[in-house]
Amino acid sequence: MPLSASFRTQYLLGFLACAGLLGYAFYLQLHDGLEPCPLCIFQRVAFFALGLVFLLGAIHGPKGARGRKAYGVLGLLAALAGILVAGNHVRLQHLPPDQVPACGPGLDYMLDAMPITGVIRKVMTGSGECAAVDWTFLGLAMPAWSLICFVVLALWVAYASFRKRTPAP
Repeated sequence: MPLSASFRTQYLLGFLACAGLLGYAFYLQLHDGLEPCPLCIFQRVAFFALGLVFLLGAIHGPKGARGRKAYGVLGLLAALAGILVAGNHVRLQHLPPDQVPACGPGLDYMLDAMPITGVIRKVMTGSGECAAVDWTFLGLAMPAWSLICFVVLALWVAYASFRKRTPAP
């Protein structure tokens, strides 16, 4: 596929990438029994939000630069949220064992017992289960791969949304 593919095609490919990443995460959870920690769940939400922006952009296919840029801003916000969560998760996994926070309550309990801002604050400070490395590929744990994917998808959404387009002949 040439890099000059249409906005719709580029956004459809972005959606398929997000759907594939989420599908693999659910496969690991349901088939291999790899339970996601709260930070993993937040990363899934960010992939879902980014995938939704990609899907809506692909369906809408705005003709003007303003519409493409609006989707680009929304996509970059979702990717940035994912980068922040995944980056924090990678940081937690690289802490010395004596600095790893204690395991906290489950996400379901926190959502029932705290306001959403408190839940976000608590999850982002991390807990012991978020520091555990249960899966690796090529020496990198899943949060590191998520971080790489968020950065690549942010670059993809920026390229698809903000590049100068030549009018069709």
